[in-house]
Amino acid sequence: MLIRRISLLIIAITVASCTSAAQITVGAARTSLYLPLLEGKKVAVLSNHTGMVDSIHTVDLLLRNGVDVDLILSPEHGFRGTAAEGEIVDNSVDRATGIPVYSLYGRHKGGDKWSGMPNGIDVIICDMQDVGMRFYTYYITMVEAMEYAMRRGVEFMVFDRPNPLGMLVDGPTLDMRLRSGVGRLPIPVSHGLTLGELAKMAWGEGWLDGQTADSRLSLTVIPCDGYTHSSRYELPVAPSPNLRTMQAVYLYPSLCFFEGTVMSMGRGTDSPFTMYGHPDMTGSGFTFVPRKAKSGYAPVLAGRVCHGVDLSGVSPDTLIARGIDLSYLIDAYTTPGMRAHRKKFFTSFIDKLFGTTAVRKMIEQGKSADEIKASWAEDVNNFMILRKPYLLYPL
Repeated sequence: MLIRRISLLIIAITVASCTSAAQITVGAARTSLYLPLLEGKKVAVLSNHTGMVDSIHTVDLLLRNGVDVDLILSPEHGFRGTAAEGEIVDNSVDRATGIPVYSLYGRHKGGDKWSGMPNGIDVIICDMQDVGMRFYTYYITMVEAMEYAMRRGVEFMVFDRPNPLGMLVDGPTLDMRLRSGVGRLPIPVSHGLTLGELAKMAWGEGWLDGQTADSRLSLTVIPCDGYTHSSRYELPVAPSPNLRTMQAVYLYPSLCFFEGTVMSMGRGTDSPFTMYGHPDMTGSGFTFVPRKAKSGYAPVLAGRVCHGVDLSGVSPDTLIARGIDLSYLIDAYTTPGMRAHRKKFFTSFIDKLFGTTAVRKMIEQGKSADEIKASWAEDVNNFMILRKPYLLYPL
């Protein structure tokens, strides 16, 4: 951990054990904790369609309470959450409020997404619903915003939200030689932290680019009330276009790896991330056909009949208990019908998703899912110890 000068404010509360989402209050709803901290300051809000407090967006809630919101920063999928993965979204103006929207997934001169940021901002507020996976990009955008705040002397505030997979810590720690747009910090695939906790950890462990012993960052986390890491939090809003149900969220830690293969995991269907298949994966009674989106986006194997496995009926309890389950991926890799694809089954993207080359190699060597999971047990144990000082909520 870096020895440094740090201005760090964490508003601490006592949180009781709770498993009912109805009893959880998100950070953005706790106005009495943060409105006094925003008086007289110009604010930028990093948020998207998930930044809701009941039926009102956080931006509207801030405006209603007299906060000077000068700018909206939008992450992947855009401010309204309708753009496809990685799609370029240009700067715009929010029709409802007239506030400029600066897209962090737009076209930026020289590739520096922060170079065009307007001056004069005093505070950046981050309010997004994350799902707790290392390859889910919202936390990466938050970390980049923290780095900008550190460089420019801007305050940074996180309105925390529950992690729907907060009970799950699993997977290998990222080999930083494989750092990419789907892996930024040396954390397991499923880290179990909220964005507020992850912000604390990123700063506390010195993981920000350019951070030194002399770096300063005024970091404030507005915590949830009533949340624990064992809470089953039903997301009130789909966090991204292809995570439409809680079943998809629970399967996401295991099925997202199919993004680095020749397989489909249901993009272009009504139930993405609840199935997997391929035209040559015969012998299954389940079929599906990925379709091209109205926007023109064509998913993998669009228009082709895929044979595969339907996981929509698997109990969430079972999925949570299994954690990252590579048996699906191994099943597809070893299915006789897929032998012709064996040499090109994995794309170059798979190692970035795993965060290591070791997992792919073990699958190719015929290792079982349990053997592979055992290989990262030490990573998980070490991370659990490392993250303890940054936890805001009971386990």
